Amino acid sequence: MVDDNVDAATSLATLLELRGHRARTYFDGSAAFEAASLSPPEVAFIDLNMPHPDGIELARLIRAQPWGTAVKLIALTGMGQPDDHARTRAAGFDAHLTKPVNPDELLSTVATLSHHVAQANAVRQMLSSR
Repeated sequence: MVDDNVDAATSLATLLELRGHRARTYFDGSAAFEAASLSPPEVAFIDLNMPHPDGIELARLIRAQPWGTAVKLIALTGMGQPDDHARTRAAGFDAHLTKPVNPDELLSTVATLSHHVAQANAVRQMLSSR
């Protein structure tokens, strides 16, 4: 979770951990990118309105890395207009959720994207064992 709103980030991390997920929390894009470079997450929630880099730029930085194509990116933002959705799609986000988000919708999105990650990993493992 990357959000410069400390309360929002820690609350989301707590929710995810209570549901059995491992969560790391960062309060700026630079720290999140550095940490992801060392240990890429499977799924990343990214707020759009942060200091440099903002969420759009952070997504582009992640997608430009060899490991970045496997990360599922979810925009979690107060910005929910059609133009905002178009910007997140263009930046490489896999999903766009608008704050305040329903916890069931958030967890459903994580489950769906995590399932896609698991399927891709299974296919990679099968192909590498040939």
